[in-house]
Amino acid sequence: MPYLTDPRELGSLIGEEPSYRASQLHDWLYKTPVLTAAEMTSLPPGLRASLADRLWPFTVETEQSADAGATRKWLFRADDGMAIEAVLMGYHNRTTLCISSQAGCALACTFCATGQFGFDRHLEAGEIVAQVQYANAWLRANPIEGSPQRVTNIVFMGMGEPLANYDRVRESIRRMIDHIGMGARSITVSTVGIVPGMRRLADEPWQVGLAVSLHAADDELRSSLLPINKRYPLAEVEAAAARYFETKGRRVSIEWTMLAGVNDSVDQAAKLAPIALRLKAHVNLIAMNPTPLSVDQPSPRPVIEAFAAKLDELGVNVTIRNTRGQEIDAACGQLRVRAATANPG
Repeated sequence: MPYLTDPRELGSLIGEEPSYRASQLHDWLYKTPVLTAAEMTSLPPGLRASLADRLWPFTVETEQSADAGATRKWLFRADDGMAIEAVLMGYHNRTTLCISSQAGCALACTFCATGQFGFDRHLEAGEIVAQVQYANAWLRANPIEGSPQRVTNIVFMGMGEPLANYDRVRESIRRMIDHIGMGARSITVSTVGIVPGMRRLADEPWQVGLAVSLHAADDELRSSLLPINKRYPLAEVEAAAARYFETKGRRVSIEWTMLAGVNDSVDQAAKLAPIALRLKAHVNLIAMNPTPLSVDQPSPRPVIEAFAAKLDELGVNVTIRNTRGQEIDAACGQLRVRAATANPG
């Protein structure tokens, strides 16, 4: 499959065709992506036919839209049956794609739909990049009104923990930068705090963004929500984030999913503030997207606003993030949950 092949080795896919066909194929895959091989008009019919059934490393099982078409979610199905989710969000000045790095997740965060089904496997670098290029090909055919007609920003915030699949995620980032032509600063990697991976990412040559999903400001509560905290407690996560900031000179983001009656108290905000200030971090508050397999519920808007006001009072840069696509299960893993609960066998 083309996207599962290293872009530098596309010559292996062109058979007896002249070598320049590999360059043409590269451009169709990475510069001007198309939804079907039939659209690769500079390639001879025979080569297009040979690529027709293997252009993508997955098929589209479910496609949903929301927010007057500005949000689009796909549930892809790999050849081995694994589920892959991606969410496209159009804004007036950017088009952001949230991508998955694993099929499932082993970290078992209590409020996350992905973790409720456990871990299946790592995604290959080509499967990660193919999510980006499918979205770019889709945008060429279906532009979102008022938004850039290409993916301008990538966030590794879909299914899976990116830093638990480090080598493949690293290779996918390399391909995005070297072959698609994306700027490193437009790519953000989100982690629940895999400290060795955070340190490795700090040593990479690219200025990618780092978002740390904190969700609690003390070890007792955080360990109850994110079991990985027992292995990498808050102090170690903060130290790794501080090193990232010092090495890259890029402000780290702190992601905080607001769970009603769990982590949304003003006391938690007061505990979070010194961590954010030490890191010079920006805090994003996100109302939980409910999932049928969790008892947790999103915090009411007034509670979120009070939490934000306390952070602001203490000098922390904070944003209440708009929740996109609730009616289409846009949070990571939710389409997979819906598909699995609808077909439990």
